[in-house]
Amino acid sequence: MQFQITSAAKFAALAILAASAAPSFAQSAGDTVVSAGWAHIAPQDSSTPLVITSPNIPGVAGPKVGSGASVDPTNTLEVSIDRFLTDNWVASLDIGVPPTYKLIGTGTFAPIGQIGTAKQWAPALLGKYYFGTAQTAFRPILGLGIAHVSYSDVSLSNSFQTYGQQQGFDSSAVSTAKLGSSWVPVFNAGASYAIDKDWYASFTVSYVKLKTTADLTINPTLVGSVQGNTTLTLNPIVLYAAIGYRF
Repeated sequence: MQFQITSAAKFAALAILAASAAPSFAQSAGDTVVSAGWAHIAPQDSSTPLVITSPNIPGVAGPKVGSGASVDPTNTLEVSIDRFLTDNWVASLDIGVPPTYKLIGTGTFAPIGQIGTAKQWAPALLGKYYFGTAQTAFRPILGLGIAHVSYSDVSLSNSFQTYGQQQGFDSSAVSTAKLGSSWVPVFNAGASYAIDKDWYASFTVSYVKLKTTADLTINPTLVGSVQGNTTLTLNPIVLYAAIGYRF
């Protein structure tokens, strides 16, 4: 017995073969993508002069005109967890190894060199929109969110300790500092590319609107505990390249 293959049957067979050969991507509602990668943090920084607020003694209190500080760029490991609420809307949690910032003296503080270091904690929660469909391989991303920024392990350098002791204070005076915490907005843009149905490569750029107040204490001194502060504007741009896996 011989069978004749009709044109319709041929067309159906070709359609099935084409569908099976086409790549199958899936970033759709209910998916969770966990990514990890390298983050480069580049502060767009500035600072106000250090102001001695206490004690209120002429020659001691007031701004240290021309003093300033800058923050060096740094790198860290970052992890992001993206939960697809729909095929396009995503809730994202960004966390990472706290980067260590180096604070460098500028202006009249330039001879000090490195003023100190601090670790920054900045977990962020963002809402992101993925353009395209669940079957699209390359998907541009726009996001907006909020981060809680705090600091630990704030340490002032030996050169800054020496500087404080040279300002007419007791030779045994020790300088300490605290950096304030805050909630700040995060603006995010980038793209995701599906390597296959489970593995993804992504690259994003984030801008964080960030200021912090540094409170300085020098104690003991001949005039009692000396208090001062300065405002640091960091406004970092964060470049993040990562590889992710869909669960």
